[in-house]
Amino acid sequence: MSVDSHHAASTDTCDLCVVGAGIAGLNALFAAGRYLGRTDKVILVDRRPRAGGMWVDTYPYVRLHQPHPMFTAGNIAWTLGRDPSYLATKDEVLGHFGHCLDEIGKRLTIDERYGWDLLSDESAADGVRIICRTPDGGTRVIRAKRLVKAYGIRVTPNPPLPLSSTRVRSVSPDTCDVRTGELADSTAPVYIIGGGKTATDTAHTLITTQPGREVNLVAGSGTFFSCREKFFPTGRQRWIGSTLLSSMAADMCRRFDGTNEEQLAEWFRATYGTAVTARAGNFLLGVLSQAEGAAICAGLNEVVMDHLVDVADRDGRPNLVLRSGASTPVPDGSWILNCTGYLGPADHPYEPYATAGGNVLSIQTRSATLHLTSYMGYYMTHLMFRDELTRTPLYELDLQTMMRRYKAVLPYTMFALAQYNLSLMADVLPTKVFNECALDFDRWYPWPRRAAGSVRFLLTHRRGRERLRRTLDTVRERCDVRCGPLDFGATAFEAEVG
Repeated sequence: MSVDSHHAASTDTCDLCVVGAGIAGLNALFAAGRYLGRTDKVILVDRRPRAGGMWVDTYPYVRLHQPHPMFTAGNIAWTLGRDPSYLATKDEVLGHFGHCLDEIGKRLTIDERYGWDLLSDESAADGVRIICRTPDGGTRVIRAKRLVKAYGIRVTPNPPLPLSSTRVRSVSPDTCDVRTGELADSTAPVYIIGGGKTATDTAHTLITTQPGREVNLVAGSGTFFSCREKFFPTGRQRWIGSTLLSSMAADMCRRFDGTNEEQLAEWFRATYGTAVTARAGNFLLGVLSQAEGAAICAGLNEVVMDHLVDVADRDGRPNLVLRSGASTPVPDGSWILNCTGYLGPADHPYEPYATAGGNVLSIQTRSATLHLTSYMGYYMTHLMFRDELTRTPLYELDLQTMMRRYKAVLPYTMFALAQYNLSLMADVLPTKVFNECALDFDRWYPWPRRAAGSVRFLLTHRRGRERLRRTLDTVRERCDVRCGPLDFGATAFEAEVG
């Protein structure tokens, strides 16, 4: 018996189905609220027990590294009542997500369904047929006029590293809150594996909550970050002497030609960057303050610039086995904390960002159109409802493949992609759409400064478009990665092998 016939009496219908209640899905809902009304039905599906996306699953001591007012849906203001520079906690971010849903719900009728998994979707001329698994293990059909699959980055919790030695304790931030429990009560050394945002969060938390604790960092190639003080300064620096992120992005895109990522990394780190290690080969758009970096550097016992392969017993002692072939003994009972990050390990199949009919939008890393999924949720949904999703010749980029094979090229390609596609969007979306997007980091600055940046973009974005296109084409040819206009005539298989 088919799913349709088995559940014919309980098939749901709606004007819009959004799968994913994280930052991308909330921005899609916000944008949809500019076209739909209270009489239109929206179904929100998420596999988690509540709205929040990755923030539901991530480690409990995580902090939002960007200023919190710009981490939102559309232009919904926070109700936290803290200084804009305050780094919001996990619970505060989740609270704001709930507030966003409440505010969007004033415009839309939203049927929230948590614990539901999307199994399949099929687009047709009259809409989309969606099959979901319900919390009780059954299946349910939803028929929607439009579908937004707001998968985003699809972050999953980090497991402990599988290690040969039983003389050490292997944990991860997602399985062990370093502020409490056995790890906090123990005096054994801690070895943080990784050098990115999760690693610096963990190091800073341990160093500030347990002064004097032996904390070591196995940092791999090292990571450098955007310096918070340079992009989000306080006081008079908001008016003079600092750089708007949009100005930096435009400068970066002028410098990047698709082949010179090493020179770009040197320039960015010297001009805008900061790091906790002397060598730092990775840059993934993270933000770190000089004060946080100084506290981490002062509190670390040892920094190992190598990659961990295993912890194995040798001569009766556990040893860190490193990719270089080196081996370093560690005390019995040491804690090995897997902070290797969330980006890249999963292997998701390719799907285009839109179907040929334009009634399905997919926001994920295999066919990214902007640098952040929050931006994609906002702007791409506007394109969908204005029937411009398939008519605007956006470039799509396979971030998953870039992350695995060409990590050093990735951040500069993402900026070029965003600049190019935003330029195309500016030709088809009204100014109001851009004005209502509070995700823009330039909003950190007083209105006169950010207004000047907006005017500069409007006056110059078309003249730089051809150079951006050539840069993206160079990345495609050099890296053999999907980076170009979406061919709506090709099947997913043809696009994958092509």
